[in-house]
Amino acid sequence: MSEKETLDQETTESEVSEATTITSTPLAEKFTLSNSIITILILVIIALLIMPGTEQASKTVVETSSESVPTETAPVEMPAMVQATPEPAPQPTAMAASNISMAESTAGIERNNEGRLFYRTIKIPANAETLYLSGSGASAKPDGTWGNMEEQAINTFTKFKQTLEEEGWSMHDIVQVRAFAVAGEYGLLDFDGFNRGYTRFFGTEENPNKPVRSFVQVADLVNPNWLVEVEVRAARVP
Repeated sequence: MSEKETLDQETTESEVSEATTITSTPLAEKFTLSNSIITILILVIIALLIMPGTEQASKTVVETSSESVPTETAPVEMPAMVQATPEPAPQPTAMAASNISMAESTAGIERNNEGRLFYRTIKIPANAETLYLSGSGASAKPDGTWGNMEEQAINTFTKFKQTLEEEGWSMHDIVQVRAFAVAGEYGLLDFDGFNRGYTRFFGTEENPNKPVRSFVQVADLVNPNWLVEVEVRAARVP
């Protein structure tokens, strides 16, 4: 082969090679693009397949976490306050009214050293009103008898109560009691009988006040049927 033929052959191969290169380049680019699209589609499909499982797993984790974490106790709702219609104030009973009057009249009168039956001292202020009642004893019963010591004491203090109320005073105003007693049958002085009658009028729910007191045994009384004669003194602050 001549040198010219050789050159022509090389030129022809070069041109064919260039033509092949130029022709193959667009095909390669198309193939590369197709691969990219396919890859993306595959990734999308995989992601779609994985997501439901991931969401379920996340939900499970959240639920598990919520079970393990202690929840705060819901506040207890207090019932709504119902505004009640105010009831009218109760009217004071006769006992309550008496206690109020007693508290007012005894205000300022100082009682000290309370015992079971009487106070040891009672101090009367200068502005107090005083009322003295003469000594008195029991009255005869309808059957003509006079009763024992307890009965005579009850009868005597009942008459004092009536006299005080007629004067506008009451038993709780009494601040002093003096009793003069004689022995009864068999020469015995019934001191307990007197106290049983006495305690029905002093240190009670109706009259919680007690006076100072003297109890003296004597040989005789002006009325031979009496077992006891009593005199009282009352005081109150106007």
